[in-house]
Amino acid sequence: MKKIFQHRFLVTMILLSILGCTTPYNYQTNGFEDAIVVEATITNEYKNQEIKVSRTYKLEEKTPNFETKAVVYVTDDIGNKYEFKEGTESYISLTQFLAASGRTYQLHILTKDGRSYISSSEKLPQETKIDKLESKAVTKNGVLGVEITVNSSDPTNNSRYYKYEYEETYKVVAPKWYYQKAVPVFYAPGSNPPGKVVFEDRTEEARICFLNQKSNDLLITNTNQLSEDKVTDFPVRFISSKDPIIRNRYSILVKQYVQSLAAHTFYETLKEISNNGSLLSQTQPGFFYGNIKPVDNPGEKVIGYFNVSSYSEKRLFFNFGDIFPGKPIPAYQYDCPAPIPELETDNYLFTYCFGQSPACKGTTIMNLLATGTRSYFPDETGAYILYAIECGDCTSFSSNIKPSFWID
Repeated sequence: MKKIFQHRFLVTMILLSILGCTTPYNYQTNGFEDAIVVEATITNEYKNQEIKVSRTYKLEEKTPNFETKAVVYVTDDIGNKYEFKEGTESYISLTQFLAASGRTYQLHILTKDGRSYISSSEKLPQETKIDKLESKAVTKNGVLGVEITVNSSDPTNNSRYYKYEYEETYKVVAPKWYYQKAVPVFYAPGSNPPGKVVFEDRTEEARICFLNQKSNDLLITNTNQLSEDKVTDFPVRFISSKDPIIRNRYSILVKQYVQSLAAHTFYETLKEISNNGSLLSQTQPGFFYGNIKPVDNPGEKVIGYFNVSSYSEKRLFFNFGDIFPGKPIPAYQYDCPAPIPELETDNYLFTYCFGQSPACKGTTIMNLLATGTRSYFPDETGAYILYAIECGDCTSFSSNIKPSFWID
């Protein structure tokens, strides 16, 4: 979601300065306009709510500028005030609270330079649960994969507008893990040999790890054209059967937000512009406003939306074989080729010895192990196989902490 907002901001800034140009353009920031950016959704979950406040950034910059030292709070129509404290990348409510049915809420922001912003009053929409989450093998555009779909229904016909996000978690199993770790021990300078390799039993998990990532696409739908308020088999995720993230066990948490027509229209417009293609295409809509306005400067541009949504979530798990029985499993995330001793150019297989013979690679072995970029794996000949560290130690790119929700 954050990436979509950032892309939209870049489009906006360019369009403000180009105004219809379709000729080749040098992608540099000219006439950059600084604007505040707000990403705020509070829900009927009892939790610490989160609000992101940042500023637009130039094309040559890589990340948004987090707006520090702001005063952020939410009020409701009966006088409650929910204050937020500054975190590393967002503002988090000091106490847990939820958006209650029948109440209206407003967002207030005061920046460190004294500028104030306020949202329109927003009300919690109809609360609707996810009925079913499914995964099944399908072929899309000639690619075999697994499609994850969501089903939801509201018998009162009041929900109508839905937005989805997901978090996926998957197991990583290092294919060249060894129960012992090879550790180089160097002697004093000038020693011959320069040192030795000792083997230590691993005390921490390095074979099985877990990776987590969040969606960054705008997934929205509505049921306006249907006689019933039912979301049927809405696709939230498609994963190729060759994608390594489903090589072992995979889990996805799908989050459903029921939102207002105004919020849906905002995100629908955002999605249309973000999927526009070329920044310099014929569709150049310029700036569009959300529901957050400046208090003291009516001409100032504010990007973002304060959304009050009802929330539902559902999780599913599957193994690769559950979806694709009999199919070859995807390749590992990293290349871990089997060494071929006959090839002199092979840089994985090394003879552990010290001496004048070109075949002796003891010093090379020690130096490679010392860099932390290689992982030892035994060879039946007695030689050392030094794979990329990712092949033998999954903690080099993922976490060995098993998530609390994980079910094997």
